Amino acid sequence: MASDLVLRPATRGDAAAIVDLIRGLAVYEREPDAATVTEADILRDGFGERPVFEVAIGEWKGEPVGFALFFPNYSTWQGRPGLYLEDLFVRESHRGLGIGKALLVHLARLAVERGCGRFVWQVLDWNRPAIDFYEALGARHLKEWQTMRVEGEALRRLAGRR
Repeated sequence: MASDLVLRPATRGDAAAIVDLIRGLAVYEREPDAATVTEADILRDGFGERPVFEVAIGEWKGEPVGFALFFPNYSTWQGRPGLYLEDLFVRESHRGLGIGKALLVHLARLAVERGCGRFVWQVLDWNRPAIDFYEALGARHLKEWQTMRVEGEALRRLAGRR
């Protein structure tokens, strides 16, 4: 039932739940050891003096079972802000209840309210259920764009630091 679902902005008190949901996402994405985020990281970067991200929490009957972590970006071509969805996750036990769709609709509304020209996210190429879900909602799969990433030691080398 839709009345069992509440979407709300995360608060500092949600830091532990956010970390737990991120770890659940890492397991789902087949990299359980890759999520090294801590509650202190979430508190510092999401709820500190200069927050760099926001989180929408999906609660089912009062229990946090899903989340969307997002932040602003900017389209130089459009000359407008955009909204970038870093992570969307719903616990397996609560999938199929409309929580993921509700979170995406919520973020789309935020993007429109904030004057964004785009709402963008990435999906792993093997995650066919997610790709089908996103396309059914009207998302366009930009297959011609490839993600580039520099991290760890490679990032330090590029920065001229060891």
